[in-house]
Amino acid sequence: MDSGADEVVFDCDDYRIYRSGKMDRLCRPARAPTGLDPITGVTSKDVVLGSDTGMCVRLFLPTSPDHFEKKLPIIVFFHGGGFLVESAVSQQYHNYVASLAAAAGVVAVSVEYRLAPEHPVPAAYDDAWEALQWTASAQDEWLAEHGDSARLFLAGDSAGGNIVHNVLIRASFQPAPRIEGAILLHPWFGGNTVVEGEVEATAKDMAMIWEFACPGAVRGADDPRMNPMVPDAPGLENLRCERMLVCAGEKDWLAARDRAYYAAVTTSGRRGGVAWFESEGEGHVFFLQKPDCAKAKELLARVVAFIAGA
Repeated sequence: MDSGADEVVFDCDDYRIYRSGKMDRLCRPARAPTGLDPITGVTSKDVVLGSDTGMCVRLFLPTSPDHFEKKLPIIVFFHGGGFLVESAVSQQYHNYVASLAAAAGVVAVSVEYRLAPEHPVPAAYDDAWEALQWTASAQDEWLAEHGDSARLFLAGDSAGGNIVHNVLIRASFQPAPRIEGAILLHPWFGGNTVVEGEVEATAKDMAMIWEFACPGAVRGADDPRMNPMVPDAPGLENLRCERMLVCAGEKDWLAARDRAYYAAVTTSGRRGGVAWFESEGEGHVFFLQKPDCAKAKELLARVVAFIAGA
């Protein structure tokens, strides 16, 4: 092996990537238990889908009697983690999706998609698509009895926000259920050329991570799945949902890309509204790390209002 093959090329709290292509996961979150959460009043369960991949989803159902007077909207949620780490069943994402289900009064389907590098992108996109189709089919009793498949939403943070975008694009050329709304929370986009306000060193790191997760990306971060604004990317006017909410943190290293994405969608000529919400003074996915802070509560309230149609 080359003497430089074990050189660390990226190191963060969650993982370490080596030049050889090896990766160490430094944080392996414990699996949050399912069942009734007395704080949110939401109950949860895991369901294994019937595919060859053995993919599972975690369902969240509000148990307040008020929620059972009518069918509830359904949210399909995709967690973040750079396509490399995290889980729908980690305590962090379990808590967030349970809080979202309680606050918005929705049935939530949190997707445990396959991770790179063991399963390189597009495995995550394929799993997300399968989960959307499964959710719309209402095969599970919670979805059949309590979910309103006519009010279907997609949501995700960071890499999960990127997944939302790519699912919407795929829905423009493959049969898909009607998607009422899409919520992109600090979505991860990139590119080989920096945009205004973007730090070049950070952009290069993000491009390297993308290429690690998606070794088939022949143009690196200018792959249309990572950079929706490249000239040959599918037109943003084709994003297949009735309305969108794009959220960013003012001090997020992704903020410049998120603003550029929002501006491009706004001027694309797509039918349906697109809204912007920026959390002043906050960084990347801060709402996961400090969910009880005032800004996190403001963001959750905005998401709830969006689902309600405001």
